[in-house]
Amino acid sequence: MQVKIKRIDKSLPLPEYQTPGSVAFDFYSRIDAVIPPRGAMLLPTNFIFETPAGFMLSIVPRSSLFKKKGLKMPNSVGVIDQDYCGEKDECGLYMENATDHDVEIKKGERLCQGIFIKIDKAEWNEVDQITDKNRGGWGSTG
Repeated sequence: MQVKIKRIDKSLPLPEYQTPGSVAFDFYSRIDAVIPPRGAMLLPTNFIFETPAGFMLSIVPRSSLFKKKGLKMPNSVGVIDQDYCGEKDECGLYMENATDHDVEIKKGERLCQGIFIKIDKAEWNEVDQITDKNRGGWGSTG
């Protein structure tokens, strides 16, 4: 799949898949930053993508982010729409510091991962009854 991408700071690399089996590429911070205890900050990623038709771009935290840095994404996942691709539409990483001390971020430090996911748009078919089956509601499987 070919994806158009613009880097704001060309001294930083294009996104990379770290291993041949990686399904996600890394996002990093374009700037040095310090996130205060229990604070949050939007970090620029250096990338503007033109997500191909039929796909969405999802941004998720790296599995080691919380363990190594005490950082988390308060919204858990980022969804980048196909039409978020203008000259001022740099992807950002909203990071929350869950620790009681400053967390330092270095320019180029890998924080999150991006995954292109094939999508379809729903066409609604409104009905009066869905089915006679009932699983039992919220949390019914334990």
